Amino acid sequence: MKGLIIRNAYYDSEQLNYQLSSIERELKLLGVSVDVLPNGYDVFVDSDCSLSSTLSGYDFCVFLDKDKYLGKMIEKLGIPVFNPPSSIEICDDKMLTYLTLSGSNVSVPKTVSAPLCFTSGAKVLEEDAQKIIDILSLPLVAKKSFSSLGKGVYLINTKEELIDFINKNPFEPKIYQQFIKSSVGRDIRIICIGKKFYSAIERYSETDFRSNSALGGKARKVEPSKEFVALAEKVATLLNLDYMGIDLLIGESGEPIVCEVNSNAYFSAMDEVAGVNVAKRYAEHIVNKIKEIDQ
Repeated sequence: MKGLIIRNAYYDSEQLNYQLSSIERELKLLGVSVDVLPNGYDVFVDSDCSLSSTLSGYDFCVFLDKDKYLGKMIEKLGIPVFNPPSSIEICDDKMLTYLTLSGSNVSVPKTVSAPLCFTSGAKVLEEDAQKIIDILSLPLVAKKSFSSLGKGVYLINTKEELIDFINKNPFEPKIYQQFIKSSVGRDIRIICIGKKFYSAIERYSETDFRSNSALGGKARKVEPSKEFVALAEKVATLLNLDYMGIDLLIGESGEPIVCEVNSNAYFSAMDEVAGVNVAKRYAEHIVNKIKEIDQ
């Protein structure tokens, strides 16, 4: 069996390298021949999805990137992709994630999508900012739709701060959300593999309303309630994710609320804090699924 791992050609980090090397190692331990390639011109596929010599002979692709165009092209070549490119695309866009989950009895913060702007020099009207505040109240959370690791997420305390945020980011797709006060600086990160619960940690920060480890947050092992596990597995199924990291906020009555869904969630903290081996379970899932396809 031969597998391909795609990484981004322009981004590098300790967490990404841990993820790459761990998955590569565990696949090789299962007898899989593995190549790791960037989403550069070595794996270029044209609009007709013609098979390049670089991509021939692979039984599957682990897609550790957000290049939806390349992912869909690889999929059209008949190579199974983990996760499916359509699922990665949904998770990469925060508003698209909430829209996909809507109507499925999944609890999310009340969310307002900002109108897209394409005109240079456009300024938000004060009455429009007030409409957002009337719906969500202050404080509220402003998020850039395409962001990760806690970046592009802001706590807005006043109308002036909201107007300033909008005017500084006119062309950025963005959303505004209800601030869940009961979960300030705290959430539950759950990893699901094969749409089933695998492991969880509680992430917390004493200095920031965001709990991300990239922003100085800490983590501890946690055994989530059945309600949290059920919601995580339901979201993984709805979004068709073979691998998922989901961040769940904690409501006033202790209920889970979906904050964000990550199709390529880093797992170094999960391995270290929870004492698990995410890559091993993920590699086993991939190999077993390919064997089922080939039967």
